[in-house]
Amino acid sequence: MKKIPLLFLLIPILGFAQNSDENQLSNIYKSALTNSKCYSWLDYMSNNIGPRLSGSTGAQKAVEYTKAQMESSGNYDKVYLQEVMVPKWVRGEKETAYILNNKKKIIVPICALGGSIATPGKGITAEVIEVHSMEELKSFGTEKIKGKIVFFNRPMDPANVEAFRSYGGAGDQRRAGALEASKFGAVGTIVRSLAFRLDDFPHTGGMWYGDIPASQYIPAAAISTNGAELLSKTLKQNPNLKFYFKQSCHKEEDVLSYNVVGEIKGTEHPEKIIVVGGHLDSWDLADGSHDDGAGCVQSMEVANIFKNIGYKPKNTVRVVLFMNEENGGRGGDKYQELAQKNKEDHIFAMESDSGGFTPRGFSLECDQTNFNKISGWKNLFEPYLIHSFTMGHSGSDIEALTSTKLVKVGLKPDSQRYFDYHHAANDTFDAINKRELELGAATTTSLIYLIDKYGIE
Repeated sequence: MKKIPLLFLLIPILGFAQNSDENQLSNIYKSALTNSKCYSWLDYMSNNIGPRLSGSTGAQKAVEYTKAQMESSGNYDKVYLQEVMVPKWVRGEKETAYILNNKKKIIVPICALGGSIATPGKGITAEVIEVHSMEELKSFGTEKIKGKIVFFNRPMDPANVEAFRSYGGAGDQRRAGALEASKFGAVGTIVRSLAFRLDDFPHTGGMWYGDIPASQYIPAAAISTNGAELLSKTLKQNPNLKFYFKQSCHKEEDVLSYNVVGEIKGTEHPEKIIVVGGHLDSWDLADGSHDDGAGCVQSMEVANIFKNIGYKPKNTVRVVLFMNEENGGRGGDKYQELAQKNKEDHIFAMESDSGGFTPRGFSLECDQTNFNKISGWKNLFEPYLIHSFTMGHSGSDIEALTSTKLVKVGLKPDSQRYFDYHHAANDTFDAINKRELELGAATTTSLIYLIDKYGIE
C-alpha cells in the first residue's frame, strides 16, 4: 500500500479548525452587534453616576454598580472586590484665568492638573515666559524664570499618524513641568492641553512634584489649545503682559477603594489565568465615557458574549475593573501584589484603555514567537477590518503584572479623535458611538477566545 504523506492527511483537519474559528468569530461579532449590554452599562455609568475620580463618591458608586451588574448577570462563577488604598485629590471650585494685556483682561479656559496644589486664595498674577521643551526651560535659567509663570507651549506633533506617539512626545511638560520650573524659581506653570484640535476645552491629567520639598511646590494648570494660541500670540505682541490664575484644589488622606473582579473558572486549566480589563476611575471634569468607561464595559461584555454563544473557556478568565489608573496606578499594583502573594499563573492580560472608537488591531508586549503566533490569526480578523498587529505598549493597569510566561495586549481603536476628548469636559456619553463600542467588545472577545483555545507558546 502506498504511504500518503502526513501533510495531506492534516490538510482537512487544518481546514476544519480554520472554519471552526471563522464561525466562532462570526458568532462573537453577531452577539456583540445584536445582543450586547455594554452600551446600556456605559449609559448608566456616564449619565447616572458621572465622574469617577479615585476616592470620590462617584468612584464608589461605580464600584457598587459594576459589581451588582456582574453578580446579577449570571456570567461569572464568582464576583469579588480587591481592597486598595487610593489618593484623594479634590479640584474645588472652578478655576479662573485671564491674560492681563495693557490693563485689558482676556479670559481664557484653564483647569488644574491632577495632583497640583492650589494657588494662594487671591490667585497668582505674574509675567509669563513661554517655553517649548525642558531643554529650553533649562537654558533660560533662574535669572529669566524666577518670579514668573512658565507657559509650556509644545503642541502634540501633527506629523504622526499614530496619535499616541504624539501624546507621548508632548506629555513630559504636563507630568513634570511644575517640578522642573520650580527649580528655577517659577511661581506657577500653565501647560498647553494635550490635544490636536483647537478648542476651548482644557485637558487635565496627572502631574507630580518628584522628591522636592513641599515648600517648593508650585501650582500647575492646563490651558485650552485656543487659549494657548491666544496667549502665545499676545506674548509676541507684548512680552511684558501678565497672567492671572486661581485654583483651589487640595489633596486629602488616602481612602479605601476597590478593584472589581468577575471570574469564570476554566474547564480544563483553571490554574491558568487570562485577564481582561479597563480602569473604572476617570478624571473629574466629565463622566469619562471614552477614558475609560468604554474599556470597562467592553471587558464586561466578554463574559456576556461567551454566555450568549455558549462558550465555556478552558482557562480561567477574569474581568478586572481597575481603580486609580489616572492618578496613581494603585489598582494595577494591588492586583499584581495579590497575584504574587497567591502564586497565580497568568498567561495573558489584555487592556482596553484607548477609547471606544472603531477597533483597528492590537498592540502586543511579548516575545517574537508569540507575536508571530497571534499575527498568524490576521486572516480571521480581516473580515472585521482588523489589520494592525504591532509590538508596543499594552496598558498601564497591566504594566506591573508579571508571570512565568505572559503575553500582554492592548486593544487599538482608531486614535485620530481620541485626544479631542481625553481628560476633558467633553468626554461624555454623547461622544460614544454604540456600534463602534460593540465592535471593540467583539474584537477583544475574539482574541481572548483564540488565546483560550490555542494558548501561548
